[in-house]
Amino acid sequence: MNASNERLLSTFERLNGRTALVPYITAGDPSLEATPALMHALVQAGADIIELGIPFSDPMADGPVIQRAAERAIARGTGLRQVLDMVAEFRRQDQTTPVVFMGYANTIERMGQQAFVDAAVRVGLDGILVVDYPPEEVAEFAAMLAKARIDPIFLLAPTSTETRIQAVAKVARGYVYYVSLKGVTGAGHLDTEDVARKLDVIRRHVKIPVGVGFGIRDPESARKVASCADAVVIGSKIIETMEEAVKAAEAEGLSGKESDARAIQAAATWLAGIRAVLG
Repeated sequence: MNASNERLLSTFERLNGRTALVPYITAGDPSLEATPALMHALVQAGADIIELGIPFSDPMADGPVIQRAAERAIARGTGLRQVLDMVAEFRRQDQTTPVVFMGYANTIERMGQQAFVDAAVRVGLDGILVVDYPPEEVAEFAAMLAKARIDPIFLLAPTSTETRIQAVAKVARGYVYYVSLKGVTGAGHLDTEDVARKLDVIRRHVKIPVGVGFGIRDPESARKVASCADAVVIGSKIIETMEEAVKAAEAEGLSGKESDARAIQAAATWLAGIRAVLG
């Protein structure tokens, strides 16, 4: 087992039952140059794993906040190769924190699956969640990832049947991502009791950690989810926080780098508050 797979495994082992904190950010937002610095700041604020979104023009699982971030990133020229470069830059200083990509099949297919896996190994990627790769249809890609010791991560939802849960359990590695709400990221009201009930069903079949995301927007919802989940994944609220910081900086006439710095600081400060609640 190489360092990539070992990073995710050792992270959950090190936590020893404590809930992992997993911030999601869109690569290239607030800027390409700022993304590695943002990743480092989130780790310093208490992140255990970084989920890095690959910008895509038709993100079916993402709500308006993450869609806006993807649009901004694409407008700045952020593509898959640039995202891989961001991980390489991050790895120059951090060889410990796992980095997981979250994206869509079209992006991977355009590069080519094997070419992507080869590049991911070179930069030190640990896992990938491809939203529209169903577990029943990824045998070849999963085999490529397994050879490279990169973990394939899959989504489960409130509507997932036990048959689908079993299918995911066969191929998932690293952790499974449970979508706590019906709908897109950032939407709806989070029913943590319902989440706990569904996790009980999932754990009958899934023997790796289960993270929960979608709808976690404040310390209280994070705390409640942490009581039953192995990881808490937060995305939309972090991006909203950066959006607000950028708008305030622009209103003051600050430059792009100063605006980026404000966004990074705002995101890190907010995440540190969540870390304090989770312990």
